[in-house]
Amino acid sequence: MTSNGLVRALIFDMDGTIVDNMRFHEDAWEHLHVTHGLPFDRDSFFSHTAGMAVGEIIGPLFPNATPAEIEAMGKEKELFYRRNYGPHVVAMPGLLDLMARADAAGVPMAVATAAPPGNIDIVLDTLGLRSRFATIIAPSQGFRGKPNPDLFLGAAERMKVAPEACVVFEDAPNGVEAARRADMRAVAILSMLGAKDFAGFDNVIASAKDFTALDGLPALRFA
Repeated sequence: MTSNGLVRALIFDMDGTIVDNMRFHEDAWEHLHVTHGLPFDRDSFFSHTAGMAVGEIIGPLFPNATPAEIEAMGKEKELFYRRNYGPHVVAMPGLLDLMARADAAGVPMAVATAAPPGNIDIVLDTLGLRSRFATIIAPSQGFRGKPNPDLFLGAAERMKVAPEACVVFEDAPNGVEAARRADMRAVAILSMLGAKDFAGFDNVIASAKDFTALDGLPALRFA
């Protein structure tokens, strides 16, 4: 996949990208596992599940559970997460500067996240960012979670921008794979993983701990 071509839209994952909150999610997942008598491996859980919808994660953990039981466990996990993370919401360093440059250049932005509506609210509304995005895409609207490309393709379609003209910001391999399947370039945000974890993806044009290191990235000059 080429890293060339004019960037006409930006698409942001939310958890671990707009905000550095994945450790709070891990705490909530550990709580759910322990409460229901399941082992929990922090070292592997994030890389295998980040970007998937909550129900897509819980279903295989409890293969005999009914849809209502899976929904209830999902709500249990998210309530634990929101109670613990709520006082700590802060934008990833450099994010607001990048958004300001995109706004000045007339480059539309979207959020494509596996998070349920309540989690989206606590991040975007606390930060006052909701109105800055042209659209917000999530599985609650009928889209499949990552690594399926549906969320990113839906965002591009709503912004009326060709997929290959979008750059995606992601913190998880599932998300970068979803961008690859959507024919989109990706920037890996290393809030939880290292650059080596994204080395096998030919659509990754840069990786950085946060957005402050991306000012000089050619694709983000919006020339």
